[in-house]
Amino acid sequence: MDEYIEEALQQGYICLPKSPAASSFFFVTKKDGGLWPCIDYRTLNKINVKFRYPLPLIPASLEQLHGATIFTKLNLHSAYNLIWICKGDEWKTAFVTSTGHYKYWVMPYGLVNAPSVFQDFMHEVLRDFLHKFVLVYIDDVLVYSWSMAEHRQHVAEVLQSLREFKLFLKDEKCSFHQSSV
Repeated sequence: MDEYIEEALQQGYICLPKSPAASSFFFVTKKDGGLWPCIDYRTLNKINVKFRYPLPLIPASLEQLHGATIFTKLNLHSAYNLIWICKGDEWKTAFVTSTGHYKYWVMPYGLVNAPSVFQDFMHEVLRDFLHKFVLVYIDDVLVYSWSMAEHRQHVAEVLQSLREFKLFLKDEKCSFHQSSV
């Protein structure tokens, strides 16, 4: 926990707050054996005004892939941390640990609106490619094409757009130029 807190402080993702709120903080084990930080925002989520940006429906998304033969799967690394909490609302993200009381400057996982806000952001980042050769589901991006030549071009365009928004990939979760995913 100390390592997570220290790293988040150094990155400017969290700070020591003056906040009347605090949610509990703990870790859960990920599939790969690592630890995933969790904050119990259930009370906050109950009273939050919901941002109703829809997540894509899988059946509708799959229809776009008809006839595609080449696929690249991209997974973003720590991308939620690019979304800043609205000025004046940071206090709501406060959490408490055995080492202190902190609040987020950036969007943490666990907030009710985090997935829809991030989906909206990703649709802005990749708007020019959606429904042509890109599917986006939160932090997962699928590039699909009908030939290797066009696929290389599509992947290059997507990577350039991600770079412009300072979005980085989780290399171990990406696969390039596959015949199936």
